Amino acid sequence: MPRPSHRGKILTEGLKVVHERGFAGASVRDIVQAAGVPQGSFTNHFASKEAFGLEVLDLYFSNNRHILGDTLYNEALAPLARLDAYMDANRARICQNETRNGCLLGNFALEASEHSEPIRHRLVEIFAEVQTALEYCLTAAVAAGNLPKDFECSEVASFMIASLQGAILLAKVQRSPEPLVRLKRLLFAKILR
Repeated sequence: MPRPSHRGKILTEGLKVVHERGFAGASVRDIVQAAGVPQGSFTNHFASKEAFGLEVLDLYFSNNRHILGDTLYNEALAPLARLDAYMDANRARICQNETRNGCLLGNFALEASEHSEPIRHRLVEIFAEVQTALEYCLTAAVAAGNLPKDFECSEVASFMIASLQGAILLAKVQRSPEPLVRLKRLLFAKILR
């Protein structure tokens, strides 16, 4: 009888450990302990901690894709309402742990992209996918007449990603969602008017 695979459990529990402690701060021992599996299970499923980190990023982002679908790609909502919902969803997500953990994508960008070219490359791809979703929504807002015809959708989408990641980082440090509240207020009052 084959032994059960612990891969999924290592990934889901490991994601929580890495999000809470950081990629460098989460040892393989911490990860397998949280998953309740023997340490050898980790090396059976992952060639390295870097390979594990890449899969954790994909797992985290697969959850975030649902947010993109429910907000920025949600044709049932008006385009600016989609952007409003997207900002609210990000604030709700980081408030789940009193803003202590921040965004795993931003955390990896700060911590692991300097030491791992595959992780850095994957982050570039993920942020490009988020930018595409933001551009799609902004373009829909232009088409609906909510934004001027010459609105620079690509530039603003890029700005929004950078601003959102910065606001999440400040929220993490300040232990307050206020930087995200301020970003949303300024975004809608000054840029998306």
